Amino acid sequence: MKALPVEPSNVPVAIGSRIRAARQSQRLTIEQVADATGLTKGFLSRVERDLTSPSVSSLVTLCQVLSISIGDLFAAPETHLTRQGEGPRISLGGEGIVERLLTARSERRVQIIQAVIEPRGRGESELYAVDCDVDVLHVVKGRIRLVLTNEEFELQTGDTVTFPGREPHTWINPADEPVEVLWVLVPAASR
Repeated sequence: MKALPVEPSNVPVAIGSRIRAARQSQRLTIEQVADATGLTKGFLSRVERDLTSPSVSSLVTLCQVLSISIGDLFAAPETHLTRQGEGPRISLGGEGIVERLLTARSERRVQIIQAVIEPRGRGESELYAVDCDVDVLHVVKGRIRLVLTNEEFELQTGDTVTFPGREPHTWINPADEPVEVLWVLVPAASR
């Protein structure tokens, strides 16, 4: 079997922003990292701006100090694209509603659902709760009434309301026009 020739890429691998993000997430200054690694502040600054590449031994030391793996610096980020109108249809209940999942099905940290609700469409007749910590309702277009246990909100285009995810609620489109909303659930609902 003949081996395929592989030509090396001349495209530089940009890892500096990931190193900077790891340092900043731990609230470390460049000076603190320089002291811990034995590297200079100027060198670390150039590495973070992808103006220079560290040696393998410097990179290993830097990753140890920042408690990150070398592989994470080079891994492609996991991304998910949902084009308009292409999200999978889901159903969390209600009448006269078309719901589409905009985030990846596997995403557990957050869930965004686009809903188009027909005139006079409504949620369940009884108040219900969603298994998440935070529930956000944003009105993209139209009007909607959100009913909670002790209060109601009349929302219109551009309005956003945030409430505890396990708070019993329901909703109604009181208008003769469809309404488009985004539901943001944190973390993603297990329902």
